[in-house]
Parts: sequence; C-alpha cells; structure tokens
Amino acid sequence: MKVSVDGDRLSTEIGTLAHISSDPYPAVTRVLFSGPDMAARAWFTERCQDAGLSVRADGIGNLFARWEGSDPHLPAVATGSHTDAIPLAGQFDGVVGVLGGLEAIRSLKAAGHRPRRSIELVMFTAEEPTRFGIGCIGSRIMASSLNVDQLDLIRDAQGMTLAEAASAAGYTGETASAQLPNNHYAAFVELHIEQGPRLEASGRPIGLVTAIAAPSTLHVTFKGPGGHAGAVLMSERHDPMLAAAETMLAVDRAARSSGSPDTVATCGFVEVSPGAVNSIPREVGLLIDVRDIDGARRDGVLAQIRSAARDAAERHGVQFDDELLNADPPAQCDKEILAASTAVCAMLGLESERMISRAYHDSLFMARVCPTAMIFIPSRGGVSHRPDEYSSPEQIRQGVEVLAGTLQRLSESA
Repeated sequence: MKVSVDGDRLSTEIGTLAHISSDPYPAVTRVLFSGPDMAARAWFTERCQDAGLSVRADGIGNLFARWEGSDPHLPAVATGSHTDAIPLAGQFDGVVGVLGGLEAIRSLKAAGHRPRRSIELVMFTAEEPTRFGIGCIGSRIMASSLNVDQLDLIRDAQGMTLAEAASAAGYTGETASAQLPNNHYAAFVELHIEQGPRLEASGRPIGLVTAIAAPSTLHVTFKGPGGHAGAVLMSERHDPMLAAAETMLAVDRAARSSGSPDTVATCGFVEVSPGAVNSIPREVGLLIDVRDIDGARRDGVLAQIRSAARDAAERHGVQFDDELLNADPPAQCDKEILAASTAVCAMLGLESERMISRAYHDSLFMARVCPTAMIFIPSRGGVSHRPDEYSSPEQIRQGVEVLAGTLQRLSESA
C-alpha cells in the first residue's frame, strides 16, 4: 500500500508544539504537569480527536489515542513516545515519536488501510527524570517495574508524590490501574531521533535498533571532618574530595577495561559540602551512570566501581556509603518487528543500519510486556537535549513512512 506522509503538516505541528514551553523558542522546557506540559497535552488531545481517534488517560497521565481495528478482541499494536522535555532542551526528542506516530496513523487512514488489530498511540508520562529524579515513570508503571509502594517514596522538590501531582493535574484514576498485563499489546514500535552521530556519519537515513542498553545509577557519598583550608596541615587531612576524585577516575577505568565498546560509564553529578574555596570538604556525593547491552557485564563494572570507591575511602580515612538507585535489565528488540521494518525500508528504497540504543527510552520498559522495537532517524551532529537539536523534515518524513509501513504490517497480522 502506498502511504503519503504529509511532511509539511508534521513540521508545522512540531514547530507549534515547540512554542508551548516554559522557555523561549528554540529552547523547549516542559516539566511534568507544569503549565506548558498541560497545555501540550490538551493540544495533542485535540489533534488526535481531529484525526478521529478516541483518547483516554490513565491515573498517572499516560495518554492513549486509539484507532479501532476490525477485530477489537485482538491485542492492539502500539506506537508512541513522550513530549515532556528537560530544561532548555530541543524540539524533536520524544516529539517525533508522538506526532510522527499520529501522522503515521493519519497517512494510513488516508491511504484506505483497514487495520485488523487496533492501533494505539501512547504519549508516556515523565520519560524525562526532571521532576521526580527518575526517568520513564509512565512506562515503568505500565510494565510493573515500579509498584505503588515504591511510588510513594518518589517525591519532587516540594515533597509531592506522583499520585498527588497527577491528581492535582486532573488525573484521578487509581495508579495501579496503569499497570498492563502481559500481551496487552501485540507489539510496540517507537520512532525516535538517534541522539547520536552514527547515522549521520554513515549517511543512512534509518536505524533499526536491535537492543537497548541497560541503565544503572549509583549514588556514592564520602564524608570527612572538614576544616579550614589554611589551618589544617596536609598530613592531618582526611579529604573526601580526594576519595571522590579517585573514584571518578575508577569509573572511566572500569568502563574502558570491560572488553566491550558497548560499556559506558559517566560521573555526571558532583555535590560538595560546604562548597567554599577556603574549606576542606566535609561531604562529597557522586551520581554515576553505567550502561551496557549486557546486564551481567554492566553489573561487573558497577562492582569494580563500588570496590574502588570503598578502597579510596579507606586510603583517605573518610566514611563511605553507596546506594544503587536503579539497575534496569537491557532489552532485546523483537526480530519479527525488525523484519517488518526492514521490509518496509527495502520497499521504500531507504538504506537502513542495525544498531543499538545506548540511551534508554520507554521502549526499554515496554519490552517487558510485549514484543518491542525502535526506529531511529539521524540527529545532526549527534546533538540532543539542547536547543540546537535537529533532524530535517525529510529525515522525519522518511522515519514516519517506515513507521507507517511497519504499523500497517503489524496491524494486519493474525
């Protein structure tokens, strides 16, 4: 079936959504349940209703826009992503998967496709960790990776729980009702910008993701007595900053020695108290991110880092504590969905590349409840989470064409 994607309409809608932001264009800031986030949700809902889709929300604000298939008893095929954005981000991250998913459905409708399985477009709540400090909250709950008891422990800077914030935003359903049973969907496929440079470097317009790396976050704290920077002699010091510095070097060393280029580790946050130039630090906290498509290898790197941090604390005579905040399993993308997308690329004459996703997405958690895969399009310069994030209208249109063709094939299956 020939599908015609309205690239001009899609580009206009992406631009319109980019202006619904707490910060002036081209920067985009949409924090969960903020004024701009709620305005974006209302605007998106109108677009879906205009396309003839039925829209509902669950108790935590995940939005679902459904095109009913001819056999409503069959599990639906789903697509989607997120529209929340970290402060001073760009206009394409997540949005291409949401508005591109909507355009894929509209183009299939216009082409006369009659799906056997319903097609459902999902806009996930809180893919970004901005407000509650943990990413992919909506899809985590849908996949039962977070339970209600755990949610009560997650609070924003004002001490509000997710359930309280959702209720204040008008989402008053039971949080537990957002959890999906296994095989609720027959398949889930997410269109996303690559957020890396590989596709642009290769010149290929489409990336077909075979695996999504397993993220983990380790919080390490070192404590010492502190003291005046001039009055405490070097021989008498127990400086937690030095233990932290050695640990940061150990993070890099452990990742580089894993034996695989798919292992990456970053110390992206350092908090120092009291934070004065004339004071020896009393407490230093590190947040360390370790990722790999092999969960056991990632966990081995984490163990090395924890051991190195403990040794560094002992050498410098400071107290040490660590907490593993999350260690999610990796996801393997479904071979049948990948085969469908590969066939669509061939039909469209678009060269594709098999690749892994080192950034994690809602697909990581959707893979726990149904067969899942991802489609990437190039990102200029590999830039993301910045106002200059960019994928061209043609690149986006091509990605939506592949998504539409994939949804067509999946929705026709028995």
